[in-house]
Amino acid sequence: MKKKYLNINTLLLIVTFIISSNLFAQNATVTISEDSRIPILLEQKKDLEKRNKLTVGYTIQLYYGEHAKANDVAKKYRSRIGTWPVSIEYETPNYKVWVGNFSSKLKADQALLKINKKFPAAFILKPDRG
Repeated sequence: MKKKYLNINTLLLIVTFIISSNLFAQNATVTISEDSRIPILLEQKKDLEKRNKLTVGYTIQLYYGEHAKANDVAKKYRSRIGTWPVSIEYETPNYKVWVGNFSSKLKADQALLKINKKFPAAFILKPDRG
């Protein structure tokens, strides 16, 4: 019984045909429909991030008391240090001046070392942002 083998030319021809048939791609157009509310939501998210309302981390409290003094402390912080964002939070009946939103206690400690030079009463807290 005689065995039949493909010769090398036939084999190369078959492989070339298989490879070249996969090289011809189809042209297509992709259309993406975006909900009109997405840009508005992205802007709101940016605003919340600026005001440290999204992430839960550590913050540094500079002051706790009346509104006028809280504004003064925030203004002094901006002019003297201003490295991290500052916000004034209201908790009946007082106002708090918070600085930064640090992802770890270590980062908050490093910032506190710099802030304590100008604001010795400052301390780290982990606020409930809910």
